[in-house]
Amino acid sequence: MLVVWLGLLTLAAGLVPGLLAGPAWAAFALLPLALLVWGWVMLERNWRSWRYAERSDDLLISRGVLWRQETVVPYGRMQLVEVTSGPLERHFGLASVQLHTAAAASDATIPGLVPTEAERLRDRLTELGEARSAGL
Repeated sequence: MLVVWLGLLTLAAGLVPGLLAGPAWAAFALLPLALLVWGWVMLERNWRSWRYAERSDDLLISRGVLWRQETVVPYGRMQLVEVTSGPLERHFGLASVQLHTAAAASDATIPGLVPTEAERLRDRLTELGEARSAGL
């Protein structure tokens, strides 16, 4: 979405002033272009910050570049594990695993997985959740 919106803004900021006021005014396109490049670098850093680890009793999800956030989900508290893949994710061959627990505020999502790995993780977490069910 960053590329789409800032790409369109870059085109508009370059073409409209360039056509109406002269070629020198097309330099206004440099600002959204710089934002596009900076945003792309930040997106890559954010994407690379996502980690998950299957531990003996729980799943650890870690993410964030400036503000690190770690989520620990005990296997026995998992109620639903689903694999989702929107149109953009499908286009790039990616999927996300989302964990649902009894807590309304649980934010346990692992995005950007290869679909086969997402399905393997879903099956593994479901198996571990059933084995360690906490009486729910």
